[in-house]
Amino acid sequence: MDRDTRLKRLRFRAWHRGTKEADLLIGGFFDRHSAGWNEAEIDWYETLLEEQDVDIMAWAIGAQAVPRRYQGEMMIRLKTLNYIKHPE
Repeated sequence: MDRDTRLKRLRFRAWHRGTKEADLLIGGFFDRHSAGWNEAEIDWYETLLEEQDVDIMAWAIGAQAVPRRYQGEMMIRLKTLNYIKHPE
């Protein structure tokens, strides 16, 4: 699958999580950062999307320890939370 198609699929998955809070966090992160991702970062995000929303959100806000496989620069960016735009 080419990069553009892969990113389109990931964007859909990121914005259709099941709760508005998860959509804003996971989808907002995708929209803010995905344009500059390399293949390893796309792989990381794709794997992250397999996790439960409650776990991703808990890692992002620091309520749970981040598993080793997700630690690093991408998780640091996810935890920054400066990419969430609240709809008015």
